[in-house]
Amino acid sequence: MNKKKIINDPVYGFVSIPSAFIFDLIQHPFLQRLRFIKQVSMTHLVYPGALHTRFQHVVGAMHLTCLAIDTLRSKEVDISMEEEEAVLAAILLHDIGHGPFSHSLEHTLVEGVSHEVISSLLMDRLNEEFGGRLSLAITIFNDQYPRKFFHQLVSSQLDTDRMDYLNRDSFFTGVSEGVISFDRIIKMLNVEHGELVVEAKGIYSVEKFLIARRLMYWQVYLHKTVIGAEQMLIKILYRAKALSGQGQELFATRALRHFLVNKITIHNFLEDPAHLAWFTKLDDTDIMSALKEWMYAEDKILKTLCRKLMDRNLLRTELRNTPFSESEIAKVRSRVKAYFELQDDEVDYFVYTQVIQNSAYDTQHNNIKIVNKQGDIQDITEASDLSNLEALAKRVEKFAISYPKEVGYPLHEG
Repeated sequence: MNKKKIINDPVYGFVSIPSAFIFDLIQHPFLQRLRFIKQVSMTHLVYPGALHTRFQHVVGAMHLTCLAIDTLRSKEVDISMEEEEAVLAAILLHDIGHGPFSHSLEHTLVEGVSHEVISSLLMDRLNEEFGGRLSLAITIFNDQYPRKFFHQLVSSQLDTDRMDYLNRDSFFTGVSEGVISFDRIIKMLNVEHGELVVEAKGIYSVEKFLIARRLMYWQVYLHKTVIGAEQMLIKILYRAKALSGQGQELFATRALRHFLVNKITIHNFLEDPAHLAWFTKLDDTDIMSALKEWMYAEDKILKTLCRKLMDRNLLRTELRNTPFSESEIAKVRSRVKAYFELQDDEVDYFVYTQVIQNSAYDTQHNNIKIVNKQGDIQDITEASDLSNLEALAKRVEKFAISYPKEVGYPLHEG
């Protein structure tokens, strides 16, 4: 079988699959499942073009990693074929543990289990299937390989994962502020003392990368309508699980039913391999088919939330820099309780607050290092002459409240 395939990617053009083993990984059902998981969850409800998938993302990140390997080799960094294959496998598999709608339903279907944990479990499973051929990839992924720059290509503050998702999400949302000079950044990469560095000529491209990341978070990923829609989806799943726990029979695919009727925590998830097997059958289509059926459920709360989400009659979300007072929240809850004729314990399905935190750059971990012609290495914040770059390292905290539009603007009325 010819495994020298080429993928036509809308962002980068033609992407070559570099080896037969990488082709076999891409063809594996665990990776093919990512075709049916949206990269940016509910963002399409604000930016209609944002329907791209985790599969497209991991293939794009692999392509950028190939370019980075070529650049480093051109600068006489010794990289064996085994190391190249391992780092490409690691970046391909870095998102393999994502559940339906990516981050939105994390910790919802399985309590206390992050996608990183599931990714690690699935890599171990694949390593058994491929006769240990992923051992080095797993070592690199877990940052246990002595040559640190391989892990930094996969997971750091200037990794190929971030480069691809900023570029790709900008492309599909149409938000031009997210466009980065990924090709120039990659051309400026080098290795010093076993770690990834950026040559000083690339400093402005890195600055733009950090600014683009900040803008994309607040304009796209943490857009108030997006976070409100994601919370609606989470509340729908909580309600469905609560009803299933009470013995109510709800429509669900086999994979989704497994997680609705069973209370699965991190402990029994790790102990019983059947849970992981069912997880690998879950994707966005399981959730969407359930939402369409639950619009006709007998339960008023489940039915109302599903209809609102499917009709894009989303909750109003207000975002501000100071916390909402208890009296403000009580006022909203009272209005919603009366309007929808709810019990006190049911109001939480329609009114919720959350604290949103983000910083574009973390000065404490995996710093982006700039090397000048003399070989001196500095953190990007020290090397940059951009005065507001240090401000990007500060954690920004915002406060949100979401509630149904039917109750008007209870926070703004006297």
